[in-house]
Amino acid sequence: MGKVAWGFTCSIDGFIAGPDHDMSWLSTAEDIDSDITVRLAEAVGAILSGRRGYDAALAQRGVRDDLTSEAYGGAWTGIEFVLTHRPEELANDPRVITPGSPGPGLVPLTCDIAEAIRIGKQAAGEKDLQIISADLARQALELDLIDELQVFVAPVFLGDGVRIFDVPGGRRYEWELVDIYPGAERSFGRTYRPKHAQSPAPAD
Repeated sequence: MGKVAWGFTCSIDGFIAGPDHDMSWLSTAEDIDSDITVRLAEAVGAILSGRRGYDAALAQRGVRDDLTSEAYGGAWTGIEFVLTHRPEELANDPRVITPGSPGPGLVPLTCDIAEAIRIGKQAAGEKDLQIISADLARQALELDLIDELQVFVAPVFLGDGVRIFDVPGGRRYEWELVDIYPGAERSFGRTYRPKHAQSPAPAD
């Protein structure tokens, strides 16, 4: 069975989306070798996304370009699981498919993060389950369910938006470098694996 990976492109100041999930800033990202995008996409068997990202993609459908409207710029097709408390609101989306169908398409889920990851990994088979939501990734990290972190950096400050990792009160996670993507040096393309999680020290 494949890994559970969390991959993203972020701004220099640590955001993965601008205010209201704006993704237009991705146009500032340095070009990477197209072979890297294809390789990353081919490793993914299924995607797990959040409801806020899904809603933002629909709302911005008319203004997003190919890079930001499709996973891996359109290089990937498969099953995307959307974790939501209101699955009935996705019923009119023509991309929604019946659970268990081979796909491609969307499958709404209403379970907790651990069950969502179990379902996603089963669908991904020997390939990876890719998480594309900061909130879902945070929940998965709390349960030590993320095996790999894939990071790319765009040369831009956003100042506000969706932070990569936002935990009020703080929690520390350490990572070790696994790989540097050849051809993505200008985008700081790197892969990490978790070393361990450490809770904040108690207050004096």
